[in-house]
Amino acid sequence: MIFTTKAEYGVRLLVELGRQHGGADGAASAPVPVSLKAIAEAEALPLAYLERIVALLKKAGLVESTRGAHGGYRLTRDPAEIHMDEVVLALEGAVAPMTCFVAEDAAPGSGSVSRVVCNHEADSGHGCATKLLWTRVQGGVVKALAATTLAELVAFSNRTPATLPAPDRAAVA
Repeated sequence: MIFTTKAEYGVRLLVELGRQHGGADGAASAPVPVSLKAIAEAEALPLAYLERIVALLKKAGLVESTRGAHGGYRLTRDPAEIHMDEVVLALEGAVAPMTCFVAEDAAPGSGSVSRVVCNHEADSGHGCATKLLWTRVQGGVVKALAATTLAELVAFSNRTPATLPAPDRAAVA
């Protein structure tokens, strides 16, 4: 499963906002608005594309904007309360490991998925041979996204290269 640059850039944008959420010294203070231009420059991302991405994040209620000379964007909630499943859903839509999968909403506008429907089931009149596998893949990805908070990503991004864990060779093989 491949996520688009929308998800990658959107998460990087949120991490930058998460770094500013508690103030520069980490003290509990009001979140500081950050200009999109500053984020684009810090992350070497295209400003025009970030403008489209931040609109999706704003629509999902993850960020808010302030106008004016000292305006910009800031998180609407604490980074520990923002889970990556809602971020990816806002940016990419439902997570589907195969193009033949269609996620059905549990309730309109709920954001949760009740089940995944494989459009091959109608082809032969019996269950799709690979639906179990792809349903498990989708469930695993959604579970990993839901278990990851923005605060974890901010903390991880602030680590120095010497403190980063060694790659898990078993996961690569």
